[in-house]
Amino acid sequence: MSAAPLLQVEGLEVSYPSRGGLVRAVRDVGFALGRERLGIVGESGSGKSTTARAILGLIPAPGMVKARKLAFDGRDLTGLGEREWRALRGRRLSMVTQDPKYSLNPVQRIGTQIMQTYRLHHRSSRREAEQRTLEMLERVRIRDPEMVSSLYPHQLSGGMGQRAMIAMMLIADPDLLIADEPTSALDVTVQNQVLRILDDLVAERGMGLIFITHNLTIVSSFCDRVLVMYGGRIVEECAARDLHDARHPYTRALVAAAPELERPKAELSVVARDSAWMS
Repeated sequence: MSAAPLLQVEGLEVSYPSRGGLVRAVRDVGFALGRERLGIVGESGSGKSTTARAILGLIPAPGMVKARKLAFDGRDLTGLGEREWRALRGRRLSMVTQDPKYSLNPVQRIGTQIMQTYRLHHRSSRREAEQRTLEMLERVRIRDPEMVSSLYPHQLSGGMGQRAMIAMMLIADPDLLIADEPTSALDVTVQNQVLRILDDLVAERGMGLIFITHNLTIVSSFCDRVLVMYGGRIVEECAARDLHDARHPYTRALVAAAPELERPKAELSVVARDSAWMS
């Protein structure tokens, strides 16, 4: 990691009011991110996506976000207004969501949506935006950019839709990309293609990447570091290559519960939880 982190998070808290009191969805989360690939793993409800959305200022009311420090490239994010957030999101911070069906506009063509993103952050002519859109679609390995550009989201396969979403999020040349379960709905072959695209783009552009997933196999081979979350907290941080030598019992349980093709098991391990993990 570089001496000056791209993203600094300290004491991040996200809570929601309920009839029974405040529900703490994210609790005292802290980490630093350089221009690297950081994986965040954990079960559903562990706080992974909520952490990502808090970083991007996307927690809607009545959710409450607090942090001792939340800074991007040296800039404090805790007091930004909506206008300042709009200038940052897309241009310097982007997020690829899990399912493009719910993120792409169903009544606009793919090319139109990507062009709008580019023109929102760059003063350009329509012709320049069209050219950049086709180049970006080609960059995410879409074989016929002009044809795909003319299609509507429902006309794309899952893998093609995810590539279009990646193109839209990267066309403005952000410094940090958050990919929230970008491969979970895809078959293994398409998963590998999407991972290679992300890997190439991160390496070429020198971006920081936060990769959120349930798939420990992907994380161990794709990421540089891993954060393991449980109950809204980070319970362990380790190098991705050392994930199978993790120390925390929850991390070890997750690794043991993952199926292995080389060594099939009659029964997968079940996570035995400890109330102390929540303290």
